[in-house]
Amino acid sequence: MTDQLQCAREQLLVLSQQLCALGLNRGTSGNASIRVPNAQGQVGLLITPSGMAVEHMRPADMVWMDFLGHAQGELAPSSEWRFHVDILRAKPAVNVVIHTHSMFATTLSTLRRDIPAFHYMIAVAGGDSIRCADYALFGSQQLSDNALLALTHRTACLLSNHGMIAVGATAEKALSVTLEVETLCEQYLRALQVGEPYILTEQEMSEVHEKFKGYGAWANNP
Repeated sequence: MTDQLQCAREQLLVLSQQLCALGLNRGTSGNASIRVPNAQGQVGLLITPSGMAVEHMRPADMVWMDFLGHAQGELAPSSEWRFHVDILRAKPAVNVVIHTHSMFATTLSTLRRDIPAFHYMIAVAGGDSIRCADYALFGSQQLSDNALLALTHRTACLLSNHGMIAVGATAEKALSVTLEVETLCEQYLRALQVGEPYILTEQEMSEVHEKFKGYGAWANNP
């Protein structure tokens, strides 16, 4: 096994543990992937295994797949492997994909509505809104197609009645987006309990995007 592949296995395990420690995933819910070639240099990704709680995972349990959807190893890949493969294949600048069933993103996804620019930090997802992808059965090609559409020019989206996807060039960036989107979902849900929040204008959001070009962790995202 190459050092790069082993390092990616360990990194994916640590990322999965962080998602649970932060309360973004629980039990066997959610999954994550990292772009990495296999020992023969073939381009592909590592993804968390299907139906395994994070506390039981080892680096060796991470499943390598190529971009045609073929898996290598004894364990089955996450049931959501299709959108991981499709996102990484379609977005060369993205190296990490995170999917969570976090409390507030999942709750908001049941309303099947986009998150508008009620707060300037919406810009962390790459646009003036965070889209909610149309519903489709988990693990299906239709869900992957819907997610890719919602992620057009975005680094995060909701999945109707399901959860959230966030992406990034690195695990750190993808995790930062995941955390920020979960916070925004909580804030938006709380605002909706009072009424409809004021929405920032296109010009106001344009100024935010311009400032974000050199703004710490959000610069050059993903």
